[in-house]
Amino acid sequence: MSHLRPEEDSAKRSLRREILTVRDRLTADDVRETEASLAVRALELPELARARAVAAYVSVGSEPGTRALLDALHARGAQVLLPVLLSDNDLDWGTYDGPDSLVPVRHGGRMTLLEPAGARLGPQGVLGADAVLLPGLAVDGRGMRLGRGGGSYDRVLARLERAGADPALVVLLHDSEVVGHVPAEPHDRPVHAAVTPSGVHRFR
Repeated sequence: MSHLRPEEDSAKRSLRREILTVRDRLTADDVRETEASLAVRALELPELARARAVAAYVSVGSEPGTRALLDALHARGAQVLLPVLLSDNDLDWGTYDGPDSLVPVRHGGRMTLLEPAGARLGPQGVLGADAVLLPGLAVDGRGMRLGRGGGSYDRVLARLERAGADPALVVLLHDSEVVGHVPAEPHDRPVHAAVTPSGVHRFR
């Protein structure tokens, strides 16, 4: 349930629309170039270089691409955890073992996602991650992240907090998505860093 004042809620929706409109204009080449640059930048992060386990996600459509980064982390020997969307929008987790370990899963009439084919670790599986890569649409100078509004990652962040876990929280974005202000709710938690093709922005 949203605790935002109506005008902030509307600002969040409007910012989401604005960013998705820009993303929809990206070409396949744009998305490929972003994916390659993001992998290089993200791998320079000490938090990822040291991480034994990284919770990540498989990008879809015009989201900043994650596949090159997943492969690089996997090749480096890190355990890469990927989400499995549950019917209540919460996330279970499985392990990434290379491109062949992904299967397309259709979620109702909504979307088809690539998810790990192997054993499920349960929603608590994320608690073992040293770093969590979060999808998002924007981030501001305080590290407040604008999500897509489904609430899946709010649950993940709340679960980490309840368990006293403190992994590095990193959002992957296009350059234009580091913005002046993201409307925030009391339960929203700032991320520690944002990676874009042109560099790393730190908030902690």
